[in-house]
Amino acid sequence: MSSRFFALGVLLLSLSGAAQTPSVLDLWPGPAPGETGTVGEEKDVTKDSDARVAGRRVIRLGSVSKPTLTIYPAPANGNTGAAVLVCPGGGYHILAWDLEGTEVCEWLNSIGITGILLKYRVPIRAGRPDHEPALQDAQRALGLLRHRAAEFQLDPQRIGVLGFSAGGNLAAILSNQYSTRKYPVVDAADQVSCRPDFTLLIYPAYLTDQEKSDALRPEVPVTKNTPPTFLSITQDDPVRAETAFFYSLALKKAGVANELHIYPQGGHGYGLRRTDTPATFWPDRAAEWMRFSGWLKTR
Repeated sequence: MSSRFFALGVLLLSLSGAAQTPSVLDLWPGPAPGETGTVGEEKDVTKDSDARVAGRRVIRLGSVSKPTLTIYPAPANGNTGAAVLVCPGGGYHILAWDLEGTEVCEWLNSIGITGILLKYRVPIRAGRPDHEPALQDAQRALGLLRHRAAEFQLDPQRIGVLGFSAGGNLAAILSNQYSTRKYPVVDAADQVSCRPDFTLLIYPAYLTDQEKSDALRPEVPVTKNTPPTFLSITQDDPVRAETAFFYSLALKKAGVANELHIYPQGGHGYGLRRTDTPATFWPDRAAEWMRFSGWLKTR
């Protein structure tokens, strides 16, 4: 073999394992449902005085009125066919775009999963339930991914959702409210199921009502058909570990397989920026759970 062809073979082999350039898709063919005005210019609203995470700045994306999907394809030589819709947190006010979004999709790629970053509408719209526009976006996103699974080289029966904080709330709501679209049907993508096949909730918020003995909120009506779920939170999280514990208990009572990790400390909003705090090792546990559960089987 000539040196020229050998070099070409090495180049092609290296490219086959390299991360592909993400692509961005508009979620809706026109204005998103119920959008009647503007919330201002979409931009990073982080100030120099804002807290850093693991010593690094966080992109806090605000005033989102045009939802999108950013698709991070898994490397060709390690693609398991699984995909995960990623929902960043931010209290339904902003989106922690890199901390709980782009960095998460890159990690998913490293374990053979196509990461799909959902840019859902924030902040809360006046006169509408806090989660309603975001849920519309999430339902549309999951249906669109399943409808176009062949195009994106995905297994339509292995599409999960992963959310952080308010994004964890959104992921849990999507995992329990999938039977009926919360908007008028747009096209064929809205005719297929928007139920996630599996769910990962990382320091999820707003799942229980503390004033009602931590009963589940009505937005998350757990049933036997709620997807298998992985949860991770810390005892010193201000959103309270009980949020995840009682959700996990409801899943158990419904016969839904779930795995719950409660770490002694770590706080809230660390994404997957690793420190010496054990809570930041949740990605290792999550990857093990997905493999053991069969979501990362090779095709």
